[in-house]
Amino acid sequence: MVLLLTVACSKDEGVESINESNLKIDLNLANETDWQMANEILQLVNEYRASKELAPLAKDQQFASAYAVDHTQYMIEASRISHDNFGIRAQALRENGAQSVGENVGYGYNTASDLVEAWINSPAHRDVLEGNYTHSGFGVIQNNQGRYYFTQLFYRK
Repeated sequence: MVLLLTVACSKDEGVESINESNLKIDLNLANETDWQMANEILQLVNEYRASKELAPLAKDQQFASAYAVDHTQYMIEASRISHDNFGIRAQALRENGAQSVGENVGYGYNTASDLVEAWINSPAHRDVLEGNYTHSGFGVIQNNQGRYYFTQLFYRK
């Protein structure tokens, strides 16, 4: 039995008290994402957005992806998907020029197409996919058992 989960967080949900030290991130974390899978996800998301006459998202391989990887690592350590600390990620992106921020997470999907299809079929995830965003960062990492965890951050500059 395979458990497939996805959770969506729309802009500015989950805002909690934030201190300055929580906003610092090692940009090298972005290198830890599975960029082959992330690129496939972005292509499928942009194809979906084009079908809705929405502008494509540009790939952010630095700041947003570092935060996405950090969150994906957190979910792997916790063995669950969540939007814990979304407010910190959103605030950090806003302090770097983002006007709005959204996030989709997932677990257990083996292909980009299965993940994106699940997001399209979920109203909350679909709302994020169709949001007024311009950029996207990725945290796509396999746990020790080879199961993927996903964080996709969306933002508008």
